[in-house]
Amino acid sequence: MNRYAVLCMALAVLLFGCATQREIESQKVSKSNLTAGQVSITLKKNITTQQEVVETFGAPNLVTQNADGEESWTYQKQATVSNASSSSAFATIVLAGASSNSSGLEQSSRTITLIIKFRDIKGVKTVTDFSSRYSSF
Repeated sequence: MNRYAVLCMALAVLLFGCATQREIESQKVSKSNLTAGQVSITLKKNITTQQEVVETFGAPNLVTQNADGEESWTYQKQATVSNASSSSAFATIVLAGASSNSSGLEQSSRTITLIIKFRDIKGVKTVTDFSSRYSSF
């Protein structure tokens, strides 16, 4: 081999052996309008109707009714967020070489629970009270 060919090969190995890093984020979240902001924008006591709640948040997870005829709807949304990252590096000089790899996984869970109470006011079921709880770990 001539010196030009050896030099080209060494240069190609050095260029293709450079470090790379990649980070991937994925969320396993069902599409939903059930967020803290949407709750505060949508729900107004003695104004928001049951129909408006269904249009915004969809069907509830649980429906109950007390002895006074007050109906309660419970919504619950859970989300798991996963962050995976990996990096690798490789360098070589003709006969000597070195490499390293690293990777990691991080997960967190978030939950929102919303309870809405309705009462029949003039023939229309209207929000009389609501409460929400958020947790993250």
